[in-house]
This record gives sequence, structure tokens and C-alpha cells, in this order.
Amino acid sequence: MFDKYSPLEDKMVQVMDNEGNIINPDLMPDLSDEQIVKAYKDMLFERTADLMTVSYQRQGRIYTYPPNYGQEAIHIASAFVIEEDDWVVPAFREMGIYLAKGATLKEIFLYFMGYEDGTVFKNAKNILPISVPIASQLPHATGVGYALKYKGQKQAVFAYVGDGGTSEGDFHEALNFAGVWKVPVVFTVQNNQYAISTRKENQTASINYAVKAIAYGIKGIKVDGNDFFAMFSVVKQARDLAANQYEPVLIEAVTYRKGAHTTSDDPSKYRDQEEEKQWDRSDPLRRLKTYLIKKGLWSDEQEEKLVSEYKKQVDRIFTEAENYGPYQLEDVFKYMYADMPEDLKQQMLEHQRFLRWKQEFFKTQKQAINN
Repeated sequence: MFDKYSPLEDKMVQVMDNEGNIINPDLMPDLSDEQIVKAYKDMLFERTADLMTVSYQRQGRIYTYPPNYGQEAIHIASAFVIEEDDWVVPAFREMGIYLAKGATLKEIFLYFMGYEDGTVFKNAKNILPISVPIASQLPHATGVGYALKYKGQKQAVFAYVGDGGTSEGDFHEALNFAGVWKVPVVFTVQNNQYAISTRKENQTASINYAVKAIAYGIKGIKVDGNDFFAMFSVVKQARDLAANQYEPVLIEAVTYRKGAHTTSDDPSKYRDQEEEKQWDRSDPLRRLKTYLIKKGLWSDEQEEKLVSEYKKQVDRIFTEAENYGPYQLEDVFKYMYADMPEDLKQQMLEHQRFLRWKQEFFKTQKQAINN
């Protein structure tokens, strides 16, 4: 596949068209009907939870949040391939992957509510914390891959970044050393067309993002990121190359960020409705749903019932997160080092004194007003 779809020729792997028709049967993955239905349900859950989280944020019940809306096929296809012992090094827009790896929706909510506990992922094996500084997680992924190779383990590392992250030095350093050391890392660029508000043509002169792999001596491939089957096939082959041959791989998953960059962003200022309508035609859920309906495996009635159940589930989990309790002041300081150094201890004590003073000040003010 990697030889046939050269990024130098700007070829893109596709299995299914926008109307759910299989146009490349040779690349159709060997998945049962039950597995495909499960994939759609997982994508549907991610979208439902994602849209509801944006709504919670608009209600002032959660802090700034980066929507996953439109990128679900990338996440769930990856989740179907990633094995239990594989490592995941995420950015901040991979909800479906977090959940598949064992993180809970409650932990995700807690993270975006500002709790340190939300990034612990207690039951998720081999996943690093969410990384917000753009592309800073990629050198970590290369380092984890180097450790796996050094120990002779047949595992893969899956790292994710947006198209904007390819303009960061961390991206190039990570790929450079991945190529030099031949580490088992699958780098996925989620090309959702915008680095916040910056379009591709204002960010790179390359014909695509996958072609950047060639400069570092690693394999690169461009895939339709809204095509679940294409994503699954590419990620599966990439994992085989990484885990079994210590071949790093760069995947460009072409998709569209249907929502805002974060809830602090207004995409109407830099893109128009006509462009959004064009991309709606390749919506990943719409495409897979159409495929399933044509095969008699899904219906609008089933979806309506399931979404109703999902909404109740998400609302219940969010309510649990809202009632988690007060944020512990110590959490601001204790995760910086294994053993808290003296200067941080002093900062914590000073802040505790300030909070006591503040509480006493407002108590005095209230008494003065009442008198």
C-alpha cells in the first residue's frame, strides 16, 4: 500500500465514497458486520458526548474545550487497531482514542474542569497525559519508541498531532530521530484544514503533509480520514510495520474540523458556510451510516433510540464530575516533581496564607455590612 500510494504523487487512500459505496474493494478490511456496527456506535457515542460537552461549556459548566466534531473516524479506526500493550501519546483532540484505551468520560470531564485527577487515566494502560503545547508530545513518542526497541518489545507507539503542529520544531525533531533510530512509532497528522485559523497554503509549501516523511527517511501515506475503512486499513498496516519491523510511519489523515478549534474560537471569522456544506458531504458518520443502511444493518429508528440512551449516560457522568468536590490546593504543586522542592513548598505555604487572609477579609467585610 505504501508503495502504491506515494505522497510524492499526492495519492490518497480511499475505500468508500461519500455515498457509502465501496470503491476500492481490494483494500476493504476484514471486519465482520458486528465489528462495523460497533465502530459506528463508538463514533456516534464520541460525537454525542462531544456535542454535549460543547453545550455544557456554553452553559458555563466546564472550561475551554476542543471539539472532536468531524474527526471521529480517525479516532475509532485507530482504536480498533491499537493493542492493549501499545502506547498512546495524544494531543488534545482524540476523545475516542482515550475512551478506547481505558480512560473514562468522567476523567475527560474532570480534566477540562481543571482537575489534575482528570489526566491520571487510572484504568488506561500505556497512555500519556493530554498534551496542550502544540507538538511537544511527539519527541516523547519517539523516546517511548526508542525504549521499546531497546528492550526488544514488539509494541507500537501511536502519536497524534494537528496539521498546525507540523510547523513546530518538535514535529521535525521527533520525525528526524524516529528515522535515525528506526523506532516503532506511528505519527498521525489530523489534517483538519486549519491550524486554528491558518489554512494549509499559509503554513506549508509541501504538496501534502505525508510527503514530509520522505525527508526523514521514513514511510509516509495520505489517507481519507473521514473514511473509516481506509483509516483502519492504513493504521493496521502502519502498526505492523512499526511493531514488527521497527519502521516509523507518518500518516496524514485528511479530515475537516466541523466545530471550532476550541470553544474560545469563532470559525465563522475565517471560513464560509459553502465550504462547510461541501465538507458535510464527506462527514464520517454520514458515510458509514449510509453504508450500514444499504446493507440492512442500521436504521434511523435504531439511531434515535441509541442517541437518547447516550445522552442520558453522558449527562449522568457529567453530573458526577460536577459533584467531584473542591479542587485540592496541593494538586497545583505536587505534580511538578517526584519530590516537591523547597521553593515550591514555600510557594504553597504562601498561597495557603493568602487564602486564609482572603477568607478572613471577606468575613470581616460581611460583618461590617451587616452592622
